[in-house]
Amino acid sequence: MEIRDLQSSMARLYLERNQTRGRDVTFRWLTEEVGELAKAMRMGERTNLEHEFGDAMAWLASLADLEGVDLEAAVARYSATCPRCGDAPCGCPFP
Repeated sequence: MEIRDLQSSMARLYLERNQTRGRDVTFRWLTEEVGELAKAMRMGERTNLEHEFGDAMAWLASLADLEGVDLEAAVARYSATCPRCGDAPCGCPFP
């Protein structure tokens, strides 16, 4: 599934509901799902990772819809080179 397709699907399925709950609540759902993803990673729950990655992506797409952000356009700057240093692979020094 393309990013644009995911975002369109989430809008079709949940935009009205997300508009009712508002961006702050939608953002909290996203952070909760990222927390569940972190827990699955920390606990080594490999079978649950795909589920939690999917949930986090779905809530990110929902939040982007509420904010009027095209996620595919937003991530396009990462499509070929590092947006900071312009290299592929990234040549930025570690802090």
